[in-house]
Amino acid sequence: MRILITGTSGLLGLNLALEARDTHQVIGADRCRMTGLPFDLICGDLLERGAVEHLLESSRPDGLIHCAALADLEACEAQPDLASNLNATLPGELAAACARHSVKMVHISTDAVFDGAKPGLYMEEDLPHPLSWYAKTKLLGEQAVVSSNPMAIVARVNFYGFSHNGKRSLAEFFINHFVAGKPIRGFTDVIFNPTFVGDLADLLLTMLEQGLSGVYHTVSPEVMSKYDFGLAIARRFGWDERLLTPESVDQGKLTAPRAHNLGLSVRKLSAALGKKPIPTFSPGLEQFYSQYQQGYPQKIRSYPLA
Repeated sequence: MRILITGTSGLLGLNLALEARDTHQVIGADRCRMTGLPFDLICGDLLERGAVEHLLESSRPDGLIHCAALADLEACEAQPDLASNLNATLPGELAAACARHSVKMVHISTDAVFDGAKPGLYMEEDLPHPLSWYAKTKLLGEQAVVSSNPMAIVARVNFYGFSHNGKRSLAEFFINHFVAGKPIRGFTDVIFNPTFVGDLADLLLTMLEQGLSGVYHTVSPEVMSKYDFGLAIARRFGWDERLLTPESVDQGKLTAPRAHNLGLSVRKLSAALGKKPIPTFSPGLEQFYSQYQQGYPQKIRSYPLA
């Protein structure tokens, strides 16, 4: 399958493209912040007039996985118009173009579309109520995709892994502090489904290959607090867990509001995938640790910046 992946300088886009190229023909789409990547790359700004149509006509993919977004919550609060254009308007334009060109689409959304007020796990049919501007624009993006292309997949995710700059995932935040011996605060009252990016990449490719459509919670089936996530990293990597201090997110002095409970049910995805199990947390953490041991962070950071 010929797969177009947007945002290939980002954490998910880069890791997804590197994994997908083993079994598919990959074309990346980005502003070309990095060079020397081991897959074909189309450079450009997708917000420019006519860029979406040009991208699909020039790449002629069988499938598109749209990862590009403004994902920094604080940046979204500071640049609301850019967040709206990238996270809400662009996905709808891509979805409409994919429908015209008969290209199967996967749009990456977020667990943050929920406000965290529900006890227990969120189902796909639960009514979203986003708190931050990032989450609001991502929900608008979901709605634009479904409206423009009902056959598209909307995948709500929460993932960790290694990025090019080493600062884009919660796991990297913990690692950087542990390595430096710096104290860290871990939120005990923010619950989520941490998913290793390699496992997420595999799930997204499977969903695309199987021709699914609609909204799916595409995460590990296990939920935990961000504090417990940091603790699991410290223990697996052999670092001093005493550096990690439990704290409430309400003490964090963050600009963008955060929901307390972002636990997602994966029952719908599990049923759709049939015999293929959804990867659980511990094996994913083991893969993440193996990557660290084998120098994977240094490998992806070796791609030169343009």
